[in-house]
Amino acid sequence: MVVSDSHDPIRLGGIGDCLANEITEKTNLEARVTVLGHIQRGGTPSAFDRILATRLGAAAVDVLASGTFGRMVCLHSTRIESVVLDDAVKQLKKVPPDGDVVRAARSIGISFGTIIEN
Repeated sequence: MVVSDSHDPIRLGGIGDCLANEITEKTNLEARVTVLGHIQRGGTPSAFDRILATRLGAAAVDVLASGTFGRMVCLHSTRIESVVLDDAVKQLKKVPPDGDVVRAARSIGISFGTIIEN
């Protein structure tokens, strides 16, 4: 996308932006893009979100530049670390339905739908 009033005239965006523009052009209706990450975090990114994204991106570049592959960067407490990708995904991490995170979410009106027991 070309942005005339930006210091960088080319702005890279996701496919959602491209599709929204095409929908608007073809239908003469306004189409808006929803960024999944914003919804998952609860809205517009905060300063912490933006700094965290920069820290994770820089760490990912450092890992690649060192020639190390098969790892992912993560936030561990307050530190950015890299972990072996196979270790990160080998076990399903579940949120306990009776845990404090779910209780807190429900207390502010978040619905998780119906819980299905295995």
